[in-house]
Amino acid sequence: MTKTRRRALPALGGAALLAVSSLSLAHAHGPAASSSDGTGPGELTSAFEQAAAEYDVPQDVLVALSQTVTRMDHHDGEPSASAGYGLMHLFQNPETDTLATAAELTGSSESELKSDEATNIEGAAAILRAHADALELEAAERDDVNMWYEPLARYSGFADPSIARLEADAVYDYLESGFATEVDGERIGVDSRSVDPELGSFADVSTLDDRLDAQSEDYPPALWVPAHSSNYTSAERPNSHAIDRVVIHTTEGNYAGAISWLQNPESNVSAHYVLRSSDGEVTQMVRHSDIGWHAGNWNYNTRSIGLEHEAFVDDPSWYTEAMYRSSAALTAHIADTYELPKDRDHIIGHNEVPGATHTDPGQYWDWDHYMSLVNGAGDQPDGTPYDVWASAVNVRADSTTDSDVVGNLGDPRTVHVECQQEGEEITHGDVTSNLWARLSSPTEGYISNVFIDGGADGLDVETC
Repeated sequence: MTKTRRRALPALGGAALLAVSSLSLAHAHGPAASSSDGTGPGELTSAFEQAAAEYDVPQDVLVALSQTVTRMDHHDGEPSASAGYGLMHLFQNPETDTLATAAELTGSSESELKSDEATNIEGAAAILRAHADALELEAAERDDVNMWYEPLARYSGFADPSIARLEADAVYDYLESGFATEVDGERIGVDSRSVDPELGSFADVSTLDDRLDAQSEDYPPALWVPAHSSNYTSAERPNSHAIDRVVIHTTEGNYAGAISWLQNPESNVSAHYVLRSSDGEVTQMVRHSDIGWHAGNWNYNTRSIGLEHEAFVDDPSWYTEAMYRSSAALTAHIADTYELPKDRDHIIGHNEVPGATHTDPGQYWDWDHYMSLVNGAGDQPDGTPYDVWASAVNVRADSTTDSDVVGNLGDPRTVHVECQQEGEEITHGDVTSNLWARLSSPTEGYISNVFIDGGADGLDVETC
């Protein structure tokens, strides 16, 4: 994606700006959205179409935004950890109240915006259109996805404009790469394209990656974005308190939102690190010497380092191989630094903290794989490496789309194939194959060979 034109945006909150305006076989190409039987738009697709038409916002912008903030999961109307609601993650927390703004703009109640998917999408479209109007985007310009960078960056109302850029950049990454996923049997996504977003006149706000003078002292590969000082306890660990645990969490929200929430003085929570799903990027927010407020147990807070992973516990697609490997390298570094055994007594989930009321990292977190990475320093798994070109491909228990989903590959990546076998015939575009590859990594299971570069006619591996 072209990034040289990405200019910064002003530090304006959402409410202030809006006041001026009243198949489980996912892929990166092909049809952007359809019903589950392929005969026409499904219910969710229709909701995006209607909201896009009513507020004159490109449909693909809305879809890519939803994929960025929630992976198009409504979560039954329950709030995320940072109090974001619905497919479009409308916030209602002490930092921002985009939910109330959406209610004012659409005339829908806050309850409807929380519980009804179509209304939630409409609320997001209304907010984006209000930002576009405040920026005086002309009607002809509104048809161009490249003109929506500033409205997207302002959408969540993040106080730190660098974090706002982080979310907008992620939306444009999806617009460029394209993706498709399955939501309740309906395939939906966007086609890939070239993007060149227009960022307006605000060129002086850096991205997180530009903050090279503020990288982590504790873990050099990490970026340094401090949590608000009221959200953690200053200390002099390990002199004041021994460090003997690493606690694994999920953010229950997206990466940018989690970072912004830990910067919010009203949140009263913090973690030492936040990791991004797509590529494993690491942001440190609390120094090792200080006590993060993450475990819900003061004794464990004083003795542990908390790692937040961009994910929702009920969706395995967030747990990418890139994030597993990045997190494992960080955990191994912490264990080596403080001489911790690399075992499950000292590397635990939030749900394993005494008195825990949380379930993260949840049933889809692959502890066996993670611990093998922590102990093996990234040893290559068994099998022959091949490149998967598609996004969000589900890994199945067997070579049929009727079998259980056991994992999700997230972004295009390298997988390791043990063997291949015949199974359900799958067609994608002009390619058809009845061959399925059995993966040893990142998740054990099967994917159709049509999603492996050059794999439709067979791979150079044994028959299962």
